[in-house]
Amino acid sequence: MKISLIQTNPKNDKLHNLQEAERLVRDTVAKENPRLVVLPECYDFLGGTLDEAFAEAEAFPKGAAYKLMQNLSRELGVYIHAGSVMERAGTEHFNTTVVFNPNGEEVARYRKIHLFDIETPDGIIYKESDLFGAGSDIVTYKVDDTIVGCSICYDIRFGELYRKLVDAGAEVIVIPAAFTLQTGKDHWEILCRARAIETQTYVLAAGTYGPHTEDGEERFTYGNSMVVGPWGAVLARAEDRVGHISATIDTSYVQTVRQQIPVQQHRIL
Repeated sequence: MKISLIQTNPKNDKLHNLQEAERLVRDTVAKENPRLVVLPECYDFLGGTLDEAFAEAEAFPKGAAYKLMQNLSRELGVYIHAGSVMERAGTEHFNTTVVFNPNGEEVARYRKIHLFDIETPDGIIYKESDLFGAGSDIVTYKVDDTIVGCSICYDIRFGELYRKLVDAGAEVIVIPAAFTLQTGKDHWEILCRARAIETQTYVLAAGTYGPHTEDGEERFTYGNSMVVGPWGAVLARAEDRVGHISATIDTSYVQTVRQQIPVQQHRIL
């Protein structure tokens, strides 16, 4: 199965971000003909103020980002794992992935479980809980006969989530992200490869890249979108720019690796 990851540089301009996302999806499908296209976290809106972010939240199935990806999946005949956007659900908000099949039907919805509330080594404070509530559901879906697991960005640091995805049958795990430059340069590749090795799955990690402004302060995300195989090898990696990467994955290799090192059978705890 061929897959493509989109790397974008979203800012606090939703119309521009969606136009860029559409351009990149169309260009990628035309050039690569993938079965599955993955976008990064917050591909529709990143930065700005709390009020601006809340104003752009979408009540599914309404909303410009939801409708755009639904229509693109149907028109282009591909599965689209639509990164994440801010979902408005009554009085609550969530950082949410929606997945569409080639008929434009929603086949999965995942709300980010682990929220990024930290102070980085350079003193920048991130507090996602000011924006989002935490999800609680373990979510998988099928691309044809392949079971795909859902996670988002900071989730990558919590191996127990990935174990539960494997227990649910996942052979591929997707990680849309907007990883900070400060943490990404030291942790991103290590975490992507570690999650792939311990779960013996393909990891599809699509990130945002470059600068954006948040509350008047310039911040940077790391990019380096990558596809990692179940043995832990990096199969494709994005350059430091907006664009896309593609790889062909073979889920029979997942079973080969699991037979060679049967960690799931050896689990005690």
